[in-house]
Amino acid sequence: MGTRGVSHRDAECPVARTVDVIGDRWSLLIVRDVLDGIHRFSELQRNLGLAKNILATRLRELVNQGILELVPAADGSAYQEYALTGRGRELFTVIVALRKWGEHHLFAEDERHSDLLEITSRQPVELHVTNAAGQPVTAEDAFVRKVSEG
Repeated sequence: MGTRGVSHRDAECPVARTVDVIGDRWSLLIVRDVLDGIHRFSELQRNLGLAKNILATRLRELVNQGILELVPAADGSAYQEYALTGRGRELFTVIVALRKWGEHHLFAEDERHSDLLEITSRQPVELHVTNAAGQPVTAEDAFVRKVSEG
């Protein structure tokens, strides 16, 4: 998002490129809300408490990045709504990872918070990082091979 200063658009690191596109809090919260079924500009603004100009800028950038698209309103009215593209739906894993980290580190043990549940079983959604064989992987089990290392 070009208005924030330094761009990582050409970085060799996938994390840097990703943060360049969705790394500000508003973009991630917009994606969270659309995943939660909020699709209209006015509903997003009301839920986020965000100034119209900032929301409009973030939505435009998310559309430009192919994360959101404008579609006809589901109710058949003349309005348009924001919907996640396939690329945008893939951010579900990122949102779940942020949610799980927040549940673990930002809430007291007995403090209530919203829960992400699987529709059919109504059980909590879990997130696990695994290798190609399906074995759990932690930060200590992984390394980054830099481009310069071949």
